[in-house]
Amino acid sequence: MKVAVFSTKYYERDYLDKFNTDGKHNLTYFEGQLNIETVHLTAGFDAVCVLVSDKVDRKTVEKLSANRIQLIDLRSAGFDNVDVAAAAGKNIKVMRVPAYSPQAIAEHAVALILTLNRKTHKAYNRVRVNNFSLQNLMGFNLSGKKVGVVGTGKIGRVFANIIRGFGCDVIAYDIKPSDILKDKGVVYTSFDELLKEADIVSIHLPLTPDTRHLFNSITLAKMKRGAMLINTGRGAVIKTSHVIESLKTGQLGYLGIDVYEGEENLFFEDLSGSIVQDDIIERLMSFNNVLITPHLGFFTHEAVEQIAKVTIKNFTDFETGLPLENEVKAQKASLIL
Repeated sequence: MKVAVFSTKYYERDYLDKFNTDGKHNLTYFEGQLNIETVHLTAGFDAVCVLVSDKVDRKTVEKLSANRIQLIDLRSAGFDNVDVAAAAGKNIKVMRVPAYSPQAIAEHAVALILTLNRKTHKAYNRVRVNNFSLQNLMGFNLSGKKVGVVGTGKIGRVFANIIRGFGCDVIAYDIKPSDILKDKGVVYTSFDELLKEADIVSIHLPLTPDTRHLFNSITLAKMKRGAMLINTGRGAVIKTSHVIESLKTGQLGYLGIDVYEGEENLFFEDLSGSIVQDDIIERLMSFNNVLITPHLGFFTHEAVEQIAKVTIKNFTDFETGLPLENEVKAQKASLIL
């Protein structure tokens, strides 16, 4: 199978080539993103392989169909950047990597909490210039704090288990509560009650029409004043402009994000020599109680290896006519709150 692999990073090629045993699939790597401007590059290929930063909307899907593309394979769990219904209408299959390492992302969420709270990033920078002052570095004990987990799928469940180990009281919200977490003492409650009670709220949601901008001026106002908000799910679950206003008033005490609703124009790129044309993220970075990482929650050896392994398996399953266990069906994903 001839595959055009878009948004390819240096670290991915070795892993993809490793699991592409004996070069069974002909992989051509493109550093650029797939979108309506670059879709012409797919001529002559059988499939495309994309990331969440690629824009595979209806118009792009139509061009893919005209180029006889049969498969869109995502190197991610999220697929909100692909018009799945349009692909189904053109008889193009869509596949993904549903779970590569829940531990990696859950552990990163905890790292954001610890860094924001204990200010280890600030202490590190101070010590590097021989400043050993403790001024403005005071944090708080995690033990005894109430942590709200919004979304208890695979990642949310791992996060809940980890944060319980710090002695935190864990409450959760999900339309499908986990019996396993209930048995461990996690208390499920309403979304509004979780916002009201939690000292820390950690988001582990997919992006759907119902979760887009779920955290906005109305829901942020319901949070405990001075609480911490962590997002390692999808950037657009938070309406960033509203978060900025909440930070300015002190209603929101801390913000830690590994995802951002405008990240497709920023993340995974070295823009250190450029003027960033995104006033919202520049404003976010001006707050001393905000921590931003560039979508690196997944970035562990184990996770990247699993992504590559499943991606190659998806190609093989499709080409050989095996059941497509990782297929994304054209249906409305909904989370009603």
